[in-house]
Amino acid sequence: MAPERKPHFLDSPDQIDMGRAEKSIRTGGTVSLLIVLGAGSLGYWLLPGVIRFPEALAERLAFAAQVSSIILFCLLVAVGMVSTGRRFSAEDIGGAAAGPPSERLAIKSAFLQNTLEQAVLAVGFYLAFAALVSGPWLSVLPVSAACFVVGRVLFYRGYVRGVEGRAFGMTLTMMPVILGYPAVFVLMILNALG
Repeated sequence: MAPERKPHFLDSPDQIDMGRAEKSIRTGGTVSLLIVLGAGSLGYWLLPGVIRFPEALAERLAFAAQVSSIILFCLLVAVGMVSTGRRFSAEDIGGAAAGPPSERLAIKSAFLQNTLEQAVLAVGFYLAFAALVSGPWLSVLPVSAACFVVGRVLFYRGYVRGVEGRAFGMTLTMMPVILGYPAVFVLMILNALG
């Protein structure tokens, strides 16, 4: 019987094939871009038949806050995963200040940290975008939230396989924000110019 190989996320830098890792990131990014653009287009045309998108600023911001609750729920799940993992691990019960997480908790801790980072970026984008657009353009928000949720699941499930395993989940989570912030800046400039 062959010896059990350690999970790829524990590979040392000299064990990582950087060319293969970069290819995984590029492939994940390209597929994510196509998914976000396709889903965004479908959402723009189909979601107004299902969801009444608000026109007034206060209602748009309230809509963005409601969609943001989906993102924050993902963060709540990540916090719960880490706190539950700590509660049942003698190595981890002391908390983050007691030392780095055990191998058993490492992926959950990394997932929590990354989800927090992504949540801050996503919620900021949702609020800024909702302040600048109305009507069917607000369909971007639920589509982005759906990409966030699916991306987080794929990121977590793939993490044990290292960068190649988490690349698609990471890029799917981030792509709406990567595309969204430049759109927000353009809309801000156009609004300022009048």
